[in-house]
Amino acid sequence: MLFFSFFKSLVGKQVIVEFKNDFMLTGTLHSVDQYLNMKVTDITVHNPEKYPYMISVKNAFIRGSVIRYVHLPVDSVDTQLLQDATRKEILQNRQQKKTEAQV
Repeated sequence: MLFFSFFKSLVGKQVIVEFKNDFMLTGTLHSVDQYLNMKVTDITVHNPEKYPYMISVKNAFIRGSVIRYVHLPVDSVDTQLLQDATRKEILQNRQQKKTEAQV
């Protein structure tokens, strides 16, 4: 759930999405769901010569399983907050496993 919450905080920001097939597009993150499927608006294609049929596309729904990387704007990422949230989630998981083992 950590990454889902993180990406929800980036809604409205400009992102670059790189697919597993080396296709890349830039656009505004409109929404994201728990499977990390993303809706991106106002997209532009990075290699229009290779993908000319994508030039006219302005909005895209991207299945999370086909995404390799999401490049984020540096000023949008609070690394300290992300590290703290990660540590907190790890501690919660450890405590949950410990209580399950005792039962």
